[in-house]
Amino acid sequence: MSMKKIIYIIAGILLLTVFPACEKWLDVNDNPSSASNAVPTPDLRLRSIQMQFVDAYESSGTRASWITQNVTRTNSSNNNDLIQRWRFPLASATWPYQAWFVYCAANLQPLIDKATEEEAWHYVGAAQLIHAWGFMLMADLYGEMPYTEALGEALNPVFDDGKTIFYGCMDMLEQAIVNLSKSQPASATALSGGDIWNGGDVQKWIKLAYGLKARWLNNLTKKPFYDPDAVLDALAKAPQSVADNTTMQFINSTLSDRAGTVAALQHTNLGATATRLTKWYTDLLTNEFTGGSGVLDPRATRIIPSGEFYKSDGTKEWKLSKGADIINTNIRTNGNGPAQFEIRATKPDPDNTHPSKLATATTVAQRGDKAFTNRWRSTNTNAARQGDSIYISCYSDRLDWILTSTDNTNDRYLAYRYNGITEANPNYNSSIIDITSTGSFYIRADAPAHLVCYHEMCFIKAEALLRKGDAGGALTAYKAGIRAHMEAMNEKLREYPQVLGKEVIPEADIAAFLSSAAVAQTAGDLTMAKIMQQKQISMSLTVQNWTDMRRFNYSVPDPQFGVVYPDFGRPFEFDASAQECYPSTDPSNIRYWPRRVLQCTHEQTYNETNWLASHPEASQRTILSAPVWWDYPTDDYK
Repeated sequence: MSMKKIIYIIAGILLLTVFPACEKWLDVNDNPSSASNAVPTPDLRLRSIQMQFVDAYESSGTRASWITQNVTRTNSSNNNDLIQRWRFPLASATWPYQAWFVYCAANLQPLIDKATEEEAWHYVGAAQLIHAWGFMLMADLYGEMPYTEALGEALNPVFDDGKTIFYGCMDMLEQAIVNLSKSQPASATALSGGDIWNGGDVQKWIKLAYGLKARWLNNLTKKPFYDPDAVLDALAKAPQSVADNTTMQFINSTLSDRAGTVAALQHTNLGATATRLTKWYTDLLTNEFTGGSGVLDPRATRIIPSGEFYKSDGTKEWKLSKGADIINTNIRTNGNGPAQFEIRATKPDPDNTHPSKLATATTVAQRGDKAFTNRWRSTNTNAARQGDSIYISCYSDRLDWILTSTDNTNDRYLAYRYNGITEANPNYNSSIIDITSTGSFYIRADAPAHLVCYHEMCFIKAEALLRKGDAGGALTAYKAGIRAHMEAMNEKLREYPQVLGKEVIPEADIAAFLSSAAVAQTAGDLTMAKIMQQKQISMSLTVQNWTDMRRFNYSVPDPQFGVVYPDFGRPFEFDASAQECYPSTDPSNIRYWPRRVLQCTHEQTYNETNWLASHPEASQRTILSAPVWWDYPTDDYK
């Protein structure tokens, strides 16, 4: 889609929604009450660009997390379920594209123009960095994409191949570094006025740029010209500590009109009560994968939800959620599992038709009746699904939904609106279960979006050094990455009341884990699998995890490093319809695995000729298994 088409869309929206009573909205001057592209100052425009970019980035990560099987959900027939079956639907492929092109990229050149007028070079550099980042994201997802003509005047821009986009983005990133390194005149708008990521810290922006450079150069590992030294050179100028992290801080607001717009994207996208973590993912945190140590990672109780359950003696205890095995079992197709459970006020009733033989309180009076007490109960009537309370929802509270305190500061872990017995019930006491989920670190309403952080840099360094044969240096970087991720989590965990699932990870627990059997202790023990398993945890719910899996061909033995992602495989629901997207039934064949998403509907509808010319399989379902440029060893593959 061209810049001109994007402007038409934006203009149409403005015509319908902006200042309908103003007779002079067509005033050609810079009337601040007019719908003019030239009015917003650099600081105002950058804030919006950053928010919209994070939407595209995080929403892409959501989609990737279905493919990499970090998350799953109770079975249904919506778009996300098709992704889990590795049949990426067209409807799910459109939003990241739209969030990038329509709401973000269309504003970059106007920001650059406005900032250049006043020599606000830091804004120019920030815009150029986001330009490079966004187009690289599109190339990672879609492969081919309008790029050189994308934001110009062409109504039907041609598609560029991945190589062109990659090196164009690298060049734009270098331009960004140049402008971010310039001094601005005192008259120019200070970056601190508009930067919601780094608070106007230009040095952090420069480190962000080099962090992206290191990430992208390291993604070339399949290419014969991959250069680990170039990666290491970039890392030397990238984030060097947790203090250098670029993070988007979201808000768990007490105002519903605010929380709906500034809550974390992963809360918005994955915060439904149906969301569960998978066994493959939770096994990384419990170290129960094939060859794992069984040592519980201290991050597990922060990332994996816990719920309250009754013990045999009638008192309550916390239990960590089990991961849903969507690779080896039919859990989702057998009775729509994992069934949704919640804690409700119930009492035994042998005449009840529900398999649980529990009657549910439906009135306030019943919830105050001492005959009722709190138990886990599902509306699902399939007898085989009555034990699914062990699969705890990832859902967590938004403060504006909590009505148990007058100032809305109660930090209960409500996974659903409360359905249990009331405090007026004679049975209610500290031993009564009433917390359905502690939530998951990256899926809370105020979860941080770790965009480019020190822990990622450590794992990139560990990989590059291991490829160079420096196992000792790789070991040091690998351990630093584990610690850095825990410390990055602690930055947010310190803001919470110190309750289960939200507690700061103590230094003693960090040190104990780093010296445990779960972590390589010698250079000889370190493997690429250990590095990438830890990177998978630290980069949870991001496209980079999918990129890494593609680079190592998922669970296929790597010629140099062996199996990097043990136990990973096609979902149990992979069927004949999904097979049509994958020409091979041999896991060692590159076309056995997901390599990209479908091109979005905007390009298919309004730029059909160029879309069809972009790839020999552009209109075929097999495009899902066609590697993007960096995912294949030669440049001529399509």
